[in-house]
Amino acid sequence: MQTYQITRLGHQGDGIAQTDAGPVFAPMTLPGEEVTGTLDGQRLRDVRIVTPSEDRVSADCRHYKSCGGCQLQHASDAFVADWKVGVVQQALAAQGLEATFRPILTSPPQTRRRASLSVRRTKKGAMAGFHAKGSDVIVQVPDCQLLHPELMQAMAVAEKLAMIGGSRKGELSVLATMSETGLDLAVTGGKPLDEQLRIDLSAEVEAFKLARLAWDDEVVGQREPPLQVFGKAHVSPPSGAFLQATPQGELDLLATVKEIVGPAKQVIDLFAGCGTFALPLAETAEVHAVEGEKAMMAALDLGWRRAQGLKKVSHEARDLFRRPLMPDELQKTDAVVIDPPRAGAEAQVRELAASAVPVIAFVSCNPVTFARDAKILLAGNYQLHWVQVVDQFRWSSHVELVAKFTRKA
Repeated sequence: MQTYQITRLGHQGDGIAQTDAGPVFAPMTLPGEEVTGTLDGQRLRDVRIVTPSEDRVSADCRHYKSCGGCQLQHASDAFVADWKVGVVQQALAAQGLEATFRPILTSPPQTRRRASLSVRRTKKGAMAGFHAKGSDVIVQVPDCQLLHPELMQAMAVAEKLAMIGGSRKGELSVLATMSETGLDLAVTGGKPLDEQLRIDLSAEVEAFKLARLAWDDEVVGQREPPLQVFGKAHVSPPSGAFLQATPQGELDLLATVKEIVGPAKQVIDLFAGCGTFALPLAETAEVHAVEGEKAMMAALDLGWRRAQGLKKVSHEARDLFRRPLMPDELQKTDAVVIDPPRAGAEAQVRELAASAVPVIAFVSCNPVTFARDAKILLAGNYQLHWVQVVDQFRWSSHVELVAKFTRKA
């Protein structure tokens, strides 16, 4: 049987062996390992470790080999930390850039407050969990080491919802989020709503004491608003709205953004969401929040109006991809916070590069688009001081970061 030498990890966390026929991808392997397996196209199946890496460890979760929710539990924390920093370094290097990196900040196990569960009806009931690696088979994960114990309670709820409103032929997707007032669930892929289904689903909201239940974007039951705490403000986001994955990860991102913004008195928060950064920053600065989704801006505004001790927070619903803020609209601000989606913010960054904004706190969940956008800022007479990698998606290949840019004199 052929032996393969793993030389590096790909961006999805699979080990890569170089062969004459091209790269071969081997899941749950590490650089330096010799492995064997059955070659299926470019992927190695039934992988067997011949020579293990010194960085190999026993997985914390008993579901790891079958569940596809995590990719890197077989690697030491130190290896994962170095690898994630390296992913950002490589993305910058591809644009001809380099930066100073701070030590990575990693969220603890069992702190994920949000997860998308896959649920399917069975002959005897229903099963909820995550997809197996490279498969649409659902794996139940009663001892998951990733999700917060309170979020784990959503598994039973999701199974009951599938029995009520799921189809044997299809699969429900249940986005489950912890809130201050209970679980907040948003379900897609179920039967169309009719009067009886609404009645049945509403009964489960009471039975499980859910904060809110939405079915294909329609709220079918709400005991009380599902609240998230952003600094001194309590916000009830629209169903399915973006939220940072762990409370610790959010605090790490926020602390880094606050450090960059410093004593600024006028701040613009771009891609502001429901106020993750805008509302805490309003404790010391006046903030103008800009976001494409009107419902998220309305939630932010209501949270600000009900909070005590915050400075003025204005808001604007605006598509920053099609209508970025122009340099003249950025004239009177002391600092900009920008937290775009994975696609980055090329159009907005070009306008920032042409502006006179003194300080930019750039938050990103995609090192590749961040590096592209960073290059634009550096070409526009900005300098990159440092990058802070934040790992709130523990044991996954996902990487987040915050970077400090300042305008050169």
